[in-house]
Amino acid sequence: MDYYEVLGVPRDATAEEIKRAYRKLARELHPDVNPDPLTQDKFKDVTAAYEVLSDPEKRQMFDLGGDPLGGAGPGSGGTGFGFGDIMDAFFGGGGNQGPRPRVRRGQDALIQVELDLQETAFGTVKDITVDTAIGCPTCHGEGTAAGTDPVTCTMCQGRGQIQSVQRSFLGQVMTARACPQCKGYGTLIPHPCPECAGDGRVRTRRTVSVKIPAGVETGNRIRLAGEGEAGPGAGPAGDLYVEIHERPHEVFSREGDDLFATLRVPMTAAALGTTIPLATLDDQIEIHVRPGTQSGSVETVKAAGVNRLRGHGRGDLHVRIDVVTPSRLDARQTELLKELAELRSEEAPTGFEEQPRGGIFSRLKDSFGGK
Repeated sequence: MDYYEVLGVPRDATAEEIKRAYRKLARELHPDVNPDPLTQDKFKDVTAAYEVLSDPEKRQMFDLGGDPLGGAGPGSGGTGFGFGDIMDAFFGGGGNQGPRPRVRRGQDALIQVELDLQETAFGTVKDITVDTAIGCPTCHGEGTAAGTDPVTCTMCQGRGQIQSVQRSFLGQVMTARACPQCKGYGTLIPHPCPECAGDGRVRTRRTVSVKIPAGVETGNRIRLAGEGEAGPGAGPAGDLYVEIHERPHEVFSREGDDLFATLRVPMTAAALGTTIPLATLDDQIEIHVRPGTQSGSVETVKAAGVNRLRGHGRGDLHVRIDVVTPSRLDARQTELLKELAELRSEEAPTGFEEQPRGGIFSRLKDSFGGK
């Protein structure tokens, strides 16, 4: 389920926008207001969505495709989100939370990189280009113009919140909301940095060197700590995740650590036996086709596959033999094959394997001790 869709907010919504959306839905769907069972299920979904999106770590996990609720998803009846958390979001926490910090950890970033089979099998070092936010070099993340400092908000007196008394279905309660003038920070930046407009960050394109370990495959992710988005207010950077996508190979297919290939062998070579050279990922080997090899036979070459990602050694290479029957014969070739068929008494093959003496019913009778 898309938690952003449940709350009706965009994926880049701020914490205040998420809280505002939850308050609105909670007023409409709360069991004390609307006892309808279907409405109560929707209220559970909305509560679970707010639990995830209001927590920076859970939100990052969800944005990266994880399950921050550990299986206790929307509608499961148990999100671990207590009544105190609902009251905190609904009524602003009684005004005791204080101003929001300007210094926060940056978001994690995800980038995909395409690699050849050779690179995933043996590892490599890859330079990738990423477009992320970095600390503003002009104000060093402070967000203020040179020679200026933030000032205390005159509306909330630095508390970051505005308190008021309101009537609700629960009676007269004290509510608190983020100060609209300072947006909950408690301070204002009257003279923002001209380069970052007060955010303390600017976007830039940079090159990051990534060490790809041997044995990775499509879907694996490599974590680069501190290489993600820089945090607001000179906060620490998030992490960068590099997701592997392996390009198809023209000869080999891959399943785990093993490689698979198909070798086409002429009918005559399969009958007489032969040796065929084959270039693997890192070596030149020979596949020995034994006389009389049938189509579909598999030759296994040990330790010629992909390096194991977690462990020692390599997988195997499995070569399937595909015997090719000629489709066009000249007169002389036809004559020779007919002569071979006569010598082998194969002029009119039946296609059925000859059963042992007595047939299958006699063998069943003998197995039960019959006479």
